[in-house]
Amino acid sequence: FFFTQKTAYDISACLVGSEMCIRDRYPNDLLFGKGNPDLSNGEAPLIKPVQKAFDQMAEAAKKENITLKIVSGYRSFERQKQIWNRKYSRNQKAGLDSIDNIKKIITFSTLPGTSRHHWGTEVDLIDGSQKEEGDVLLTQKFQGEGPYARLALWMQENASQFGFYLPYTNNKKRKGFSFEPWHYSYAPVSIQMLKAYLKLDLISFLKASEVLGKEVFDIDFISTYIEENIKGINPVLL
Repeated sequence: FFFTQKTAYDISACLVGSEMCIRDRYPNDLLFGKGNPDLSNGEAPLIKPVQKAFDQMAEAAKKENITLKIVSGYRSFERQKQIWNRKYSRNQKAGLDSIDNIKKIITFSTLPGTSRHHWGTEVDLIDGSQKEEGDVLLTQKFQGEGPYARLALWMQENASQFGFYLPYTNNKKRKGFSFEPWHYSYAPVSIQMLKAYLKLDLISFLKASEVLGKEVFDIDFISTYIEENIKGINPVLL
């Protein structure tokens, strides 16, 4: 697997490799967030090839007095399930039925087992040099006179040089999750993980889980969710 020092530098071999190469490199448990990836150290770990690229990008940003701080990196299935079930229970108590409940949650939050953060290739970023309290991942904070507007502009102009791209852009034709100016994906790895992920039996996995609302997850729902939420991303990352 690419989680070793040796294969971290061989990852490009699978970018143009066979389907078997992609499948063997990314086992199901890993893609669903239940594996044990070789993560970097730190409060918001990433898989090591991504951490290396991020560190290089952070050094470049630092020269412009921007401190790239990762608010969220790798996130396990269990952690995503806690987030999901908490929101689902809260919405249920407020009187929402299962369908409306799920529709509300997936405006921003992913179903457990479907989060790109499960892969260790994703970063939610803020500018650590700006002191902000409360919820920092709000769109308005990355625009106009917001505290992270300079960060957003710098990333827009420079992130691709280091392999990072916004999955959830502000393209109004894109379906799925709302615009997330803080979320960047490391394309050299995440593209191949997505290809492997799209071959998995997501319905069976979710039905066997303890995710609240799973009675709604039929073929029609999951097919739409895959097309709009999982594949509804920046085309560069497909």
